[in-house]
Amino acid sequence: MISKKMEALVKNNSVIRVMFEEGQLMAKEFGAQNVYDFSLGNPNIPAPEKVREVIKRLLEEEDPVVLHGYMNNAGFPEVRKKIADSLNKRFDTSFDENNIMMCSGAAEGLNCALKAVLNPGDEVVTFAPYFVEYKNYVANYDGILKAVQPDRKDFMPDIESFSSLINSKTKAVIINNPNNPAGVIYDEDTIKKIAAVMEEKEKEYGQEIYLIADEPYRELVYTDKKVPYVSKYYKNSIICYSFSKTLSLPGERIGYLLIPDECAGHEELFSAVTIANRVIGCVNAPSLFQKVVAECIDEKADIAFYAKNREALLNGLRECGFDCIEPEGAFYLFMKTPVEDEKEFVAEAKKEHILLVPGSSFCCSGYVRIAYCVDYGTIINSMPGFKKLAERYGISK
Repeated sequence: MISKKMEALVKNNSVIRVMFEEGQLMAKEFGAQNVYDFSLGNPNIPAPEKVREVIKRLLEEEDPVVLHGYMNNAGFPEVRKKIADSLNKRFDTSFDENNIMMCSGAAEGLNCALKAVLNPGDEVVTFAPYFVEYKNYVANYDGILKAVQPDRKDFMPDIESFSSLINSKTKAVIINNPNNPAGVIYDEDTIKKIAAVMEEKEKEYGQEIYLIADEPYRELVYTDKKVPYVSKYYKNSIICYSFSKTLSLPGERIGYLLIPDECAGHEELFSAVTIANRVIGCVNAPSLFQKVVAECIDEKADIAFYAKNREALLNGLRECGFDCIEPEGAFYLFMKTPVEDEKEFVAEAKKEHILLVPGSSFCCSGYVRIAYCVDYGTIINSMPGFKKLAERYGISK
């Protein structure tokens, strides 16, 4: 028999993955061109050409024993140094290789950070709507996730509610900026307010509370808003980054975790996350792609593609009569459903071969997430179906 923990996970498998797999079955039945799958945040544009060029050159020129071999659990020092230098140039920081651990994407980085700081029963606070797996990641280490509900006018954090949730059991706070699924950006003023609350609570309870920033969408921004670098505002910060979205490499599982020198107990904490990297079973980040991203650190995916999709989807849905949060970053649109039970709306959308993810998966009912990292034609061709849904619910303009 499987464990009790896994029984619960099997019964409550990720809705996103379930919808994605159902979309594949529907594509076989109805034809891919007749199914509009907005479920999974899977980039629909290729990696920059330089990525391919670097892979070829490394395979041809590098010593294969080194290229595909083990290294320090934290990753190749020269790769970590290049990433640190890039961050210092961009954000006026002072990191070096001893601040950076390479990991298998931001998800593994989050797990390493949580494993390093949580004891059973410790609490982690995050802001709804939040990425569905946060709850599972925290539960992996017998922690408890608590969510701050947003102001639904702009989906910014409710700072007063945030303050009230922090107590003597709170060990960490997770922010996702830009936010998945709402697409909003927590600006400098918001980060300062979060940091001020955390500093006050650290003093009140006499313990460190770590601010874990999950930043796979940092480069995907469509407005003049800046994504603040949190270590400049709060010393006990841990930053998780992934190249999955910025270089269109989700399947390669490559990213890094950064712990600034200012973070309390930096050396011990860095050792802990590095050992966590090993004992979780990842051992080290993929060796080839460590070297690839080090040489492609200044490359970016074509954000104009996502910007075009964003405008088409947002305008199209609003013309149908739907109420949408305008995305500032990432590649998701959070749409209010015309019925309280958004799962009912998801089921109705499926009748039009439109696959959406219910907002309750992100701890925010009454909304659906629409991933627009899809082919442009998918958005355009889905609009008649959305129009039918709007008419069905009596909101059509």
